[in-house]
Amino acid sequence: MCLLTIGMLYAQGDLSVSGRLTDADSGQPLIGAGVAVKGTTRGTQTDANGNFTITAPANGTLVVNYIGYQRKEVPVNGQTNLDISLAISSEQLAQVVVVGYGVQEKRDVTGSIASVDGEELNKQSSQNPVSSLQGKVAGVQITNNGQPGSSPSVRIRGTGSVFGTVEPLYVVDGTFVDDLTFLNPNDIESMEVLKDASSASIYGLRAANGVILVTTKRGKAGKPRINYNGFVGTKSATNKLEMANASQYATLLNEKLNTDRFNTNQPSTDWYDEVLQTATIHNHQLSLSGGTEKITYSFSGGYLNEEGIVKGNDYERITARLQTDANLTDNIKVGYNAIFSDYDSKDVPGGVLYQAFVAPPILPVFKANGNYGDPADIGVGNFANPRATLDRFNQISGGQRLVSNAFAEVDFLKSLKFRSSLGLEYGINEFRNYQAKDSLTTVQFADRSTLTKGRSKNTLWLWENTLTYDRTIGDHQFTLLAGTSAQEKRSESFSGSAKDVPFDSEATLFLELGDPTTYSLTNRASLETLNSYFGRINYSFRDRYLLTATLRRDGSSKFPSDSRWDNFPSIGLGWIVSDESFMQGISAIDYLKLRASWGKLGNAGVPSNITDVVADYNPRYTAIFGIPPMPYVGASIVAAVPDDLLWEVVKELDFGAEFAFLNNRLTLEADWYQKKTEDAIFQAPILGSQGTSSQFILGNFADFKNTGLELVAGWKDDLNTEISYGVSANVSFNKNEVTNLATGRTDLLSGGLPVGGYLTTVSRVGQPIGSFYGYEVVGIFQNEQEVANSAQMNATPGSFRYRDVNEDGVIDTKDRVLLGNPNPGVYYGINMNMNYKNFDLLLDLQGVGDVDVYNANKGVRYGNENYTKEFFDNRWNGAGTSNSYPSANLSGSNLDPNSWYVEDGSYFRIRNIQVGYTLTSSFVSSLKMQSVRFYANAQNPVTWFNYNGFTPEVGGGPTNAGIDLNVYPLSATYNFGVNVNF
Repeated sequence: MCLLTIGMLYAQGDLSVSGRLTDADSGQPLIGAGVAVKGTTRGTQTDANGNFTITAPANGTLVVNYIGYQRKEVPVNGQTNLDISLAISSEQLAQVVVVGYGVQEKRDVTGSIASVDGEELNKQSSQNPVSSLQGKVAGVQITNNGQPGSSPSVRIRGTGSVFGTVEPLYVVDGTFVDDLTFLNPNDIESMEVLKDASSASIYGLRAANGVILVTTKRGKAGKPRINYNGFVGTKSATNKLEMANASQYATLLNEKLNTDRFNTNQPSTDWYDEVLQTATIHNHQLSLSGGTEKITYSFSGGYLNEEGIVKGNDYERITARLQTDANLTDNIKVGYNAIFSDYDSKDVPGGVLYQAFVAPPILPVFKANGNYGDPADIGVGNFANPRATLDRFNQISGGQRLVSNAFAEVDFLKSLKFRSSLGLEYGINEFRNYQAKDSLTTVQFADRSTLTKGRSKNTLWLWENTLTYDRTIGDHQFTLLAGTSAQEKRSESFSGSAKDVPFDSEATLFLELGDPTTYSLTNRASLETLNSYFGRINYSFRDRYLLTATLRRDGSSKFPSDSRWDNFPSIGLGWIVSDESFMQGISAIDYLKLRASWGKLGNAGVPSNITDVVADYNPRYTAIFGIPPMPYVGASIVAAVPDDLLWEVVKELDFGAEFAFLNNRLTLEADWYQKKTEDAIFQAPILGSQGTSSQFILGNFADFKNTGLELVAGWKDDLNTEISYGVSANVSFNKNEVTNLATGRTDLLSGGLPVGGYLTTVSRVGQPIGSFYGYEVVGIFQNEQEVANSAQMNATPGSFRYRDVNEDGVIDTKDRVLLGNPNPGVYYGINMNMNYKNFDLLLDLQGVGDVDVYNANKGVRYGNENYTKEFFDNRWNGAGTSNSYPSANLSGSNLDPNSWYVEDGSYFRIRNIQVGYTLTSSFVSSLKMQSVRFYANAQNPVTWFNYNGFTPEVGGGPTNAGIDLNVYPLSATYNFGVNVNF
């Protein structure tokens, strides 16, 4: 009876409290805000009209939270109806950005940092979040690859290395990773790009190529929130290259061979139609988040299935993310974040696009008897049948990856915070290739079956500890950060092959079932450890004079024990001019900040343990000895390495200005930078008489420089309560240059082609890295007399006429000149959005200019390969017919690297266009939902360019960038999706 009485009294103390939550300034309802009873696990969310109902003690307190607004506690005091308004938080007003090991208000930042909200990334169908940054951030050049599961190439403020890594450092919730292929874009809260040395130097030896910080979504207090976001769509190749048909090919072959035996009236095969397809894509994500004042959580799962536009290519990815934060006490907080991904891929042969480019159109896909069309039957050469290549290829790959971080924070003595975090990464990648014993054509056959398998494992742990002191004394505000970092990274790979493995099923493909005398095994491993100490001072006087000073000391096991440590300092200064008294009468300027920074960074991106051996080697030789037979791996030396090889050093200077006008509706930002790479690792040739078969020696032999200007402008406005819009644009100019090569070192020739061993690029003092290099074409020889009067005595009519640069009467290697630059001089983006009532529109435009591409496809010729339709229309086929295109006899000196192969790589693209409609709040409420939005999206629907290929967006390493050897083409993606919040 006592317990019953207590229960009745308690029940009488509870009230059903209803209310409405609104914005303090506009009075608009706040949808999906969390309302909880303080000290309990009871909570709810506001509906589409800002209304809520919750059971609370008559003397209890409600805690109200909403992202971007100040948290508020409201006493119930026996009331059953409460109207609550929230004010926008100071962080929202100040635009807080994530920096290394902390956050800062945007106005206090003295470096060059760009921030992109996760919502912007989610409005594209790119399945790698880095791809979604293309055209959105000044100073960041992104080159995409159309193959599903691939990672784009990223250059921040140009290329600053040849042998070292040129990709930025990625930091996901505090854990260092090499790429973001494991991450679902829907899980991202924001991405920050640290572009200059002042902002990036806190990462020291890893930061020479810039840093991209990724913050994933975290749970918030309140009723559980459920979100589903999914879309389905199709993909197709854009700008498909038009090849010569059977009649045109036969005409060209007759001209080339001076014959008439090839019939110009026969069926034609479009080999691109045989290997390309309209592909499908569908992506689904489901997330759950919520929590109380004590603990918050966020869980999500995603599934992606993406076909490639090459037939047979299929990619599947499953992602899962778990996150929890817990306030153990008022000053102790712990949490973790774990991201898991699993992928499976049905691969396609890397050379099939090349085969489709060169295969004769007079070759049928199948013969009348059902066998594959065989080039031997038509007498034009040993070509592969591309369809047979696809059908016989049997390779799958897959892997799993876990990236996690756990932390603990302790606040003490009011102004001090200690944080300890442990980051872990574990990854496994596997592949299996099986070549069956078959005989499809005269060039596509195998006398014995071959099974090849490979497996790699990578593990990383990162333990970091930081102590932060934050204090304000009068006009002085300062934040002091001190920290330590320790990291270990291990990797191991194994691959093996065997012949005569029988095929019973996919599950029975094992190497031990093959012929033991054919075993080939390779096993490699590496270990890298780093240790670091770092500190940073952020100081502000009167909230207008700003100072940021950083120092990091790094040590890496990659380098000699007596030279493993170095210091990486930086300093940034800022002045908020608009806060000065002399600016108060200038109403046209709402905000003006000037900033300058300098810093030193490092690039340790060289192979692990590189100085522990005397040379790099190629482990491609294997011998079998003994009974039972065992494989023994041998090697050939290909590159000597000195024992004093050190990391590359980057020193960068940056000057910036930020403006706001017209009540902050118009914003402008400008940055000028100069980034110098010193002691860059560079290859230098050595003689065989040195006692080694090495072709070159590696050393710190070069200096590079990137100089650039970045401009960003934005405009946002509300025309009325129903129409709002925004426009932003960015443009970047960059000049890349080799500034020094060590005394006695020569130009670095690179960019090798598969035919003839031609080298197409050069890195030379005063010129960009990897500049295209060869002969300058000044016309086409029209007759024998022109050949006889030239410096090319071995040429024929219809051949390229090269310029005799040194005028010595002979065309030789001394006449080679610079032909073009694969490093873009300018890249830009324009981004627009508009909202009208329940409709929204998004448009992203992006482009690249002042850049060249080497169309190596035109020169990869062994015999009677096919030609493009453009070549057929413009070729030389008799005196006076053409002075720009050669004859069909593309051989000999015509294949030398020359200006005909170098084309304009500029392009302008509609990167993304999306139209959305959000259902009315009253209708959604009747469905017990918070919001429902439908959208239709088109990505890469149109690209304008003059390049004679699928796309001028061609990647590659620093010394072979822009060389098109049938890259996997980009695709246009069209999809329809829905986003639902419960």
